[in-house]
Amino acid sequence: MPPAVVKNVADGLSKALSDELQRWGLMKQTGVNLKYMMEFGSSPTDKNLLISAQFLHKELSIRIARRAIELQNLPYGLSLKPAVLKVRDWYVDSFHDLRLFPEIKDKDDELAFTQMIKLIKVRHNNVVPTMALGVQQLKKDWHPSVTPEDRPEIHEFLDRFYMSRIGIRMLIGQHVALHDSDPEPGCIGQINTRTSPLQIARNAIEDARSICYREYGSAPEVKIYGEPNFTFPYVPSHLHLMVFELVKNSLRAVEECFMVSDEDVPPVKIIVADGVEDVAIKVSDEGGGIPRSALPKIFTYLYSTAENPLNENYDGESVGAIMAGYGYGLPICRLYARYFGGDLQIISMEGYGTDAFLHLSRLGDSQEPLP
Repeated sequence: MPPAVVKNVADGLSKALSDELQRWGLMKQTGVNLKYMMEFGSSPTDKNLLISAQFLHKELSIRIARRAIELQNLPYGLSLKPAVLKVRDWYVDSFHDLRLFPEIKDKDDELAFTQMIKLIKVRHNNVVPTMALGVQQLKKDWHPSVTPEDRPEIHEFLDRFYMSRIGIRMLIGQHVALHDSDPEPGCIGQINTRTSPLQIARNAIEDARSICYREYGSAPEVKIYGEPNFTFPYVPSHLHLMVFELVKNSLRAVEECFMVSDEDVPPVKIIVADGVEDVAIKVSDEGGGIPRSALPKIFTYLYSTAENPLNENYDGESVGAIMAGYGYGLPICRLYARYFGGDLQIISMEGYGTDAFLHLSRLGDSQEPLP
């Protein structure tokens, strides 16, 4: 750990807590994969839950310490922005809670630990919009000529930070869900071994069209194609988030492209393909496409074609789903896909429309990417 990092972490924190953060931040993380989580969680006995809690007691401490330290040592003064300091404090508080918790020895300890990490997960619910506000606060300091490409360190940090957040929330959510005494058929914690991509897509379409109606007063039709009985093991909440984001983008593009047109509004189309290695989902629209010069920017966190919905008075509390504006939808969507070995690609024809290809690994053996 560079001396500068240690010094920065010490600012505003007790020396004991700073030293403890440094010590845990140097420890090695341990990755998991979907297949292992399914195998381990298929028998949520008291013994297995105890083993899981003991693992998380250490692993969450390491991961959260690393993020707290990094939040304190960001370039361009980002660490000093009020919103980023708020996020840093959430991570420090969570680390402190974990380290104060005694050794987990029996079922009562495990149940108490489970309640604590549920509260940690809630504490971090609004990290994404709060970090978005922090970046917005930083951008106000920049000269108008500065472009997203001029600040690759910010993008690289946010990729690491949000990938880590996905992993932390997956570990907590999986452990908590294994306590469900009456899980849905096929569910192992947060993982559903019979996830139906068509059903998830239908739900995501309904949610996205509802927001589009709220924003524009109308919403294009969405047509979906694929084998209705096909299922595969995946985390339904992750899949819903990704499809919702892609459909929302397409609805917005079509709505704005045909806002003053007398032509019939073309539908958004979703195709679900069941491959040997991948489940592929294509979301296609005829919303005018993206200029080729803008394509490199769509996966950066510093770019959005819509007005940012957050203002300086945002207090870190929950915000409802919005049509657009953070500039975070696509990059975070891609991180969710990559978390279990998939990917997201965008191909566009300016003047016509855009195809988004979501690839999801169905093998389940891809190792968790650890930033």
